[in-house]
Amino acid sequence: MQRFAFLLWTLLFCLAFSTCIARQAPWVMRISCGARLNVHTAPTNTLWYKDFAYTGGIPANATRPSYISPPLKTLRYFPLSSGPNNCYNINRVPKGHYTVRVFFGLDGHRNFDNEPLFDISIEGTQIYSLKSGWTNHDDQVFTEALVFLTDGTASICFHSTGHGDPAILSIEILQMEDRAYYFGPAWVQGIILRTAARLSCGNGKPKFDVDYSGDHWGGDRFWSPIKTFGQGSDLARSTESGIKKASNAPNYYPEALYQTALVSTDTQPDLAYTMDVDPNRNYSIWLHFAEIDSSVTAAGKRVFDILINGDVAFEDIDIVKMSGDRYTALVLNTTVTVSGRTLTIGLHPKKGSHAIINAVEVFEILTAESKTVLEEVRALQSLKSALSLPLRFGWNGDPCVPQEHPWNGADCHFDKTSSKWFIDGLSLDNQGLRGFLPNDISRLRHLQNINLSDNSIRGVVPPSIGTIPGLVVLDLSYNSFNGSIPESLGQLTSLRRLNLNGNSLSGRVPAALGGRLLHGASFNFTDNAGLCGIPGLRTCGPHLSAGEKIGIAFGTSVAFLLMVICSMCWWKRRQNILRAQQIAGKGFHDKLRYTYMI
Repeated sequence: MQRFAFLLWTLLFCLAFSTCIARQAPWVMRISCGARLNVHTAPTNTLWYKDFAYTGGIPANATRPSYISPPLKTLRYFPLSSGPNNCYNINRVPKGHYTVRVFFGLDGHRNFDNEPLFDISIEGTQIYSLKSGWTNHDDQVFTEALVFLTDGTASICFHSTGHGDPAILSIEILQMEDRAYYFGPAWVQGIILRTAARLSCGNGKPKFDVDYSGDHWGGDRFWSPIKTFGQGSDLARSTESGIKKASNAPNYYPEALYQTALVSTDTQPDLAYTMDVDPNRNYSIWLHFAEIDSSVTAAGKRVFDILINGDVAFEDIDIVKMSGDRYTALVLNTTVTVSGRTLTIGLHPKKGSHAIINAVEVFEILTAESKTVLEEVRALQSLKSALSLPLRFGWNGDPCVPQEHPWNGADCHFDKTSSKWFIDGLSLDNQGLRGFLPNDISRLRHLQNINLSDNSIRGVVPPSIGTIPGLVVLDLSYNSFNGSIPESLGQLTSLRRLNLNGNSLSGRVPAALGGRLLHGASFNFTDNAGLCGIPGLRTCGPHLSAGEKIGIAFGTSVAFLLMVICSMCWWKRRQNILRAQQIAGKGFHDKLRYTYMI
């Protein structure tokens, strides 16, 4: 009875303080690119969703460039004919902090460069450029970044560089703790951490967190094995003992990560790892330690300094003292600026003759690009649809970022006050455009120049153009515009050049535009047979509005119809009168004949 009461009390305590309630699972999206059905892969039975309605491109059979790539059979590639920018747009992504990982693929069944080189961006920020020879390096068959997604969507774009067609094997979006990899005051939601290296020291096999039975909130990190930093410079150590304080929030490292290590030797007491990096960048470095060497039994037995490119980053590191015990995890983080092309992490023993390290993580710190004003992005998307813009333009993603790959035909300007990009010009002349010009063009409030000349755009000139306050140049020449010139164009006080020649416009040129010619503006209305009202064009008759013209046409039609009806009525009446006269005349003659016979 007492035992039952104790268990009941324990259960109530757990429910009250939520210590026994399982945590909510992180949000996860894995896409098998090009797949028509959901896929489960061995040995972990991982679910990959089918690739449906996220993007364009062409599905194809896949060749895995590395044994660490997911065992998937399809990919999606983007030929140049589909445009230079192609994006996966994933909706309904909960607001949060995510690992975004992209594996690249090879399509061995087509005659094209089997090693395509292209750029990758996430949320408008370019994070990676594939380098020649990437298929020969396991750690280059994917790219990965830690990013905040805050607007309910994820945009992952691939940008052609003229070296083969981008080919994507898989995309993963894996939720992490919001404060995962917090590295100090400079860490804000506008920061992206691109994984430059992630090493498991002393380990001989590549592993993901799931292979380590790691916590799902860790983001299923991939750990490259490194058996040695240099021939004869170190020795591998391992243990089967449990490691304390390993899988703690917010990073949730797998315990097994700390069960292997590299230890320096008598002949070379310093440990040093060197990697290639991009110059003039900031890097966040995370170093992992656990004292698993049985020869070190207490604090003070092993003390060393940590140097980054020769500068002391951490002094007098005593793992046992700082972690609290042997077989206990210790994580150190620092941020450095690297001006050259290499990054060297060195460990120099001060007490004891050897240094030890279990794992290394290096992230490039990127500042997220400011995006284009959302209303203007939507206006351009409306314009893209209305004008039937060819796929080769690649109007996908953000128009202005990444800055290395802006949209063709859209001119961008950065507003420092709002920290937003906006569109100040459209240069789409002689591009074979069809369709019509939508009213939504007026939502591009910052336009100064519009050049849509030498296309086949039809329909009316939308009056809403007259509400774009700073418009200086409007060139719609040599299209198929019809109807009248909107009066609202006369409200464009900044307009200095207006070319409407070579269309099918009609009616009177607005008086406000005609007056502007006296002030040095350059307007061209020629080759529009129906236009009138300014020097160089025919003289207009009485000016009638469109409504008045419709009214006159309607009235004329009604009058003509009445005339036809009246004429028919008169004709029928005339016929009836003649018929009656004929009948009456015949009756009279018959009567005379009868009288005569009597």
